[in-house]
Amino acid sequence: MNPKEKMVGKKRRAYLIDYLKQATSPVSGQVLADKTGVSRQVIVTDVALLRTSDEPIMATSRGYIYQQSVQQEDLYRKVIVCKHTPKETKEELEAIVDCGVTVANVMVEHPFYGGLTGTLMIDSRYEVERFLENLASPEEELLSVLTGGVHLHTLEADKMEKIDAACAALKKAGILVTEQMDE
Repeated sequence: MNPKEKMVGKKRRAYLIDYLKQATSPVSGQVLADKTGVSRQVIVTDVALLRTSDEPIMATSRGYIYQQSVQQEDLYRKVIVCKHTPKETKEELEAIVDCGVTVANVMVEHPFYGGLTGTLMIDSRYEVERFLENLASPEEELLSVLTGGVHLHTLEADKMEKIDAACAALKKAGILVTEQMDE
C-alpha cells in the first residue's frame, strides 16, 4: 500500500488484523500508522476497538502482537512477587528467560491508582536487551519505582518445571519475595 494513501475504518482494522497475524515479532504503532496512512493515535483507537471485538491483540513495550500461536490452555502460569533495584532488572529478567519462561507482565499495587499492569511478553535475552534499551531513555521508568521495587510478574511456560527453575534462580539471587499461585 502507498503510505500516502489513507485507509479508512473497517478496511484499516481488517488490514491491521491480517498484518499482525502474519508478523513474526511485535509491530510498533508507528509502523502500523505509516502502513495505513493514519496517525499513531488512530492505530491506538483501532486496536482498542478490535480488542472490544475480542481480537487477541496485546500491546507490549515492543509493539503489538496478535496472540494465536500458543493455546492459552497449553501454558502453565504462576504469579510471583519480586523486589529489586532498577539496576538488578537485567539479572531478574535473564534469570527467568534463561529457564525457558516468558515474563508475561509486570504488576504493581499503587496506593492511589490501585493495580497497574504492563504487558511485557519477554521470552529471550534478545528481548531483555530490547526492553532495557527502551528503558534507557530519561522519560521511561520501571513501574516498580512507584512501589519501592516491589512488583509482581506473571510467568508462563509450557512446563511447570521451567517456572520452578526460574523461581529458584530468582530466590538464589535474592530477588524473589514469594510465589503467589499457579494459574
